[in-house]
Amino acid sequence: MRTVRFRERKAAIRLAGNTTGLKPLALRRLERIAARRNRSNQIVSPELARTLCELSYEIQRQIGLLIDRKGDVRILVVGDARSVFLPDLSAYRQGFGRFCGLRLVHTHLHAEGINDDDLTDLALLRLDMVAALMVASDGSPGDLHIAHLLPANPDGHPWVVLSPTSVHDLADDYSQMITALEREFAAKRQPRPAGDKRDRAILVHVSNSSRTHATDSVAELKQLAASAGLDVVDCVIQRRTPDRKHVLGKGKLQNTIIRAMQFDAEILVFDDDLSPAQVRELAVTTDLKVVDRTQLILDIFAQRAQTREGRIQVELAQLRYLLPRLGARHTALSRLAGGIGGRGPGETKLEIDRRRATQRIAALQREIVKLGNRRRLRRKTRIENKVPNIAIVGYTNAGKSTLLNQLTRSEVSAEDTLFATLSPVSRRLRFPQEKEIVITDTVGFIRRLPAELMAAFRTTFEEMEPANLLLHVLDASNPEVDTHAATVRAVLTELKMVDKPMLHVINKADKCDAGMLKGLVERYDAVAISALDTQTFAPLLDALFGLLWPGEIRPPEREGAGPMPGSHVAGGRSRNAV
Repeated sequence: MRTVRFRERKAAIRLAGNTTGLKPLALRRLERIAARRNRSNQIVSPELARTLCELSYEIQRQIGLLIDRKGDVRILVVGDARSVFLPDLSAYRQGFGRFCGLRLVHTHLHAEGINDDDLTDLALLRLDMVAALMVASDGSPGDLHIAHLLPANPDGHPWVVLSPTSVHDLADDYSQMITALEREFAAKRQPRPAGDKRDRAILVHVSNSSRTHATDSVAELKQLAASAGLDVVDCVIQRRTPDRKHVLGKGKLQNTIIRAMQFDAEILVFDDDLSPAQVRELAVTTDLKVVDRTQLILDIFAQRAQTREGRIQVELAQLRYLLPRLGARHTALSRLAGGIGGRGPGETKLEIDRRRATQRIAALQREIVKLGNRRRLRRKTRIENKVPNIAIVGYTNAGKSTLLNQLTRSEVSAEDTLFATLSPVSRRLRFPQEKEIVITDTVGFIRRLPAELMAAFRTTFEEMEPANLLLHVLDASNPEVDTHAATVRAVLTELKMVDKPMLHVINKADKCDAGMLKGLVERYDAVAISALDTQTFAPLLDALFGLLWPGEIRPPEREGAGPMPGSHVAGGRSRNAV
């Protein structure tokens, strides 16, 4: 790309595109065109249009001018006979809710009008306007075809193509027109409530799956986004094979960008894992933050981590996720100096980042091993004391922590959000005849649990290894209960714990239809309870006693002995973690 400066102009004019093969006279004429100013308040002045068409006809190539709102030509682009290729315009974008401040005026040699490439540039680059100037057979300017963005169009497209007109009939109101369009976009945006500082996000799902599966997956992604503190303003679903570059198809991507302008959204959240190249291309094309499913879950874990162990595990997972994606970052400061025969001064910024990340990962792994050894020591003590251990497992937000609190009268954090519990918590539960068990609450599972989290939370999942019984909690009020049960079973299979004895517990029975609840109980050979109502715990406690001490009969609880009125839990409780 060539940069030309003129004495009468403070700004530099960039001469972009393919200028090879042009004669010196043609190049000088291009420079003179770039030096001119569109002095009128028109899209393009008749004088500039005539000069542009004459030169384009002479060299038989399309010529494009990117003109700012003052009328100065900022970039002159030379294309081929069919198209022009615009350079990077990120420096001209003042804010996502506005246009970029440049209009494209270019010639067409074959009278094809506004084409798909023009509309793509208009939407993706957020140009003020695209104007295609037809070159007549004698090199004079023909009709001018104009297209601009529109906040609401009845035909569903985010733009409108105006009727062709002559350059001599253009109104002298370009500035007022663009100002009115931006005001119209601003009026369509959803206002933010006072004090709401959440980032606005648009959810994106692209797959060949059924409409029902896509809808359910987006609903779960919406819960994840809400747990991460995002304000979801729109959802985009496209049924197709994901594009290798932009995931979305070209048309859907254009509409998504315009929707982001309309809703004042800052983030695109994809319901799938993206490659580093896809993240880079999407960020450059849309000028938005791009987050995939794994990154969103890692962000939730980072917010929820309270203990030292949890923070270490989350940081380890984040670094493992980030390491292969460091190449997608900006590398302007790649070469620091020209060192000889070693690292250090001649080492690239990218290599330094990778080395530091690798060293940090190794240090965190050593910390995880130490914490795992301490957990194994505590588990060894419990095993030697022959205290039965029960691990509560299940899909995230199924009510595991609430059940633990109600059974043991604990105060473990239990919220109606995904991944409220990250670190395993163990509490004692005492039965009559001085029998007691240890109940451990574990991290909730989810579909497509990131591999980085599975690796980082390996020591946490090891808490389930010595368990004599797994208590699988299912949310009866969730229509995806069967899918969630299959997901939990798949994770347990991956952890090689699927063969352990398991008792299914149907939670939130009070929020489920009686017929459906009966079917779930029969299908999973389960016990139905409501974790918020201790009066429903009797069948669960009977089942636990029978599985842990087979052949024995659980004696009835003495009146007043239980910590919870009407329940079958006897004896005191321990607030200390076991």
